Order: sequence, then structure tokens, then C-alpha cells
Amino acid sequence: MVVLASVYRALPGRPFGFAPQWAIAIFAGAIVSNRGLALLLPLLSMFISDLIYHLLFINSLGSVPGFYEGQWVNYLLFSGVTLLSFLMKKVSVRNIARFSFYGPTAFFIVSNFLVWAGGGGWGYPKTFNGLLATYEAGLPFYRWSLISTLLFSTVLFASWYFLLRKEPVANEVKM
Repeated sequence: MVVLASVYRALPGRPFGFAPQWAIAIFAGAIVSNRGLALLLPLLSMFISDLIYHLLFINSLGSVPGFYEGQWVNYLLFSGVTLLSFLMKKVSVRNIARFSFYGPTAFFIVSNFLVWAGGGGWGYPKTFNGLLATYEAGLPFYRWSLISTLLFSTVLFASWYFLLRKEPVANEVKM
């Protein structure tokens, strides 16, 4: 799962932000009982995909550097989403949807603020209007992050549910 998600995130032509890593963080936090492993899975997936990005970049096969200054903040935010997901006491459709909204939303708010606060963010001035412009520039990434997190969370949690069912589906049909 980690390797497939890593490779998928580094595929060219994929909309930026459309990746399974948030869903992995939420799933691991909610399902994996070993807390250390739960924290490691999404970080490992991010690291492998960043390594692929970097190898493509240094060989002039990609335009996105895999490693850059301040990137540790992204890893910290992913860990935070996994930690937040430890709080999911009951795995339900409603909770999965809520956490799938919380993860990318928290990342969007915090990461864009830090980009802006760290020097004006991509040329935007350190003014209130500059902050709003930084958030506006991040909206396409945020939209794709929300969509992909909902989609991949559905796939992960549904797969987990159906793989762990004790009764065959045929027994549920009552006539």
C-alpha cells in the first residue's frame, strides 16, 4: 500500500494534491493498533514519493524537486493528522468523512499560513491581502486533496471492512 501510494503520488500528469497520503494517515491512525507503525506508514509513503520526485528532478525528468527547505513541516503536519485520527473512537461513514475533511483542511490552513509567514509566500506580500492571495493560490491543491482523501479513504476503509467480515455476504440476504 505504501509503495503503491508513493509511486502514484509521483506519477506525471496527476493533479497536484490528488494523492492517497492523507487517506493513509487517517486510516493508519484509526485502524493500526501499533501507534509507531501508524505514524510511520504515511511518513514512509511521503518519503518514498519525495525520493522518486527528487530522482526525476535531478535527472531532468521532472520539474518538481523532491526535497526542499522547510519540507519537514509537511511531515510534521502528516504526523498531526495521524495523531488526530487516533481520536476516531468508532469507525463509521460519518467519522471517516469528517476526518477526511479535517486532514486536508488543517493542512491547507496551516501550510499556506506558514508559507506566507515564512517570507511572503511565493512572492505574496506579508499583508492581509498577501495572506488571502496565498490561500487563493492554494485552493486548487486543497480541492484535489479533499476529493482524493474522500475517495482513497473510502477505498481503504471499505476494503478493510470487507476483508475483515466474518460472515459471507450471501448469508445477509434474507427472504
